[in-house]
Amino acid sequence: MRGAVALVRLCRPGKRNALNDGLIEALRDVFQNLPPEAGAAVIHGEGDHFCAGLDLSELKERDAGEGIHHSRSWHVALNAVEQGRVPVVAALHGAVVGGGLELASASHIRVADDSTFFALPEGTRGIFVGGGGSVRIPKLIGAARMTDMMLTGRVYDAKEGERVGLAQYLVAKGDALDKAIELANRIATNAPLTNFALMHALPRIAEQPADHGLFTEALISSIAQAAPEAKARVRAFLEGKAPKVQKG
Repeated sequence: MRGAVALVRLCRPGKRNALNDGLIEALRDVFQNLPPEAGAAVIHGEGDHFCAGLDLSELKERDAGEGIHHSRSWHVALNAVEQGRVPVVAALHGAVVGGGLELASASHIRVADDSTFFALPEGTRGIFVGGGGSVRIPKLIGAARMTDMMLTGRVYDAKEGERVGLAQYLVAKGDALDKAIELANRIATNAPLTNFALMHALPRIAEQPADHGLFTEALISSIAQAAPEAKARVRAFLEGKAPKVQKG
């Protein structure tokens, strides 16, 4: 923990933090059991890379049924990141490739440093994404760009990745973790119910028909503003005790 921020580190630097079943299970367990004092989380990678994707050296031969169950176990783990209790910021550097990009896309905010590069080499490996990437990544960059990445092996550098939506922040090499912690600390000061609504309601509203989305918005808005903490924050603003928004 770093104050109210839970720090989650991928620790397979010799494998460029490639994902195997053990690491996926650990991610699932960590995000399903974050400390109660955590108001946000940061995920980052040890060594020169965030995550180089699936550890192909541990790829087992499976029949179709076994493959489905294996993919679904990854879905459970990355859903725990995306749909857990607190917002997650990913600090990206070096390789964010394949399953590493799937993991990053499950986070709510992504900070890339200048060393970052993004790729989906599954198409050239004869396999397909299995950790939720086909659902999450097109929501960030569109299906056409994801198709291009998988068909051609296209690699986006940090600047290009930020431009197309793979990251929301771009910082100097070596600064991603500090920036991610800064953002997570800021997020952790928000009202927990508002953070939860942003994580869980906003993505669902985006996929609903407009009329359904507006109704869901009305419900969530009413619930959020009825919370005692929300009332206290509004009262503090009206009494001049909270800062006003200033130009950045």
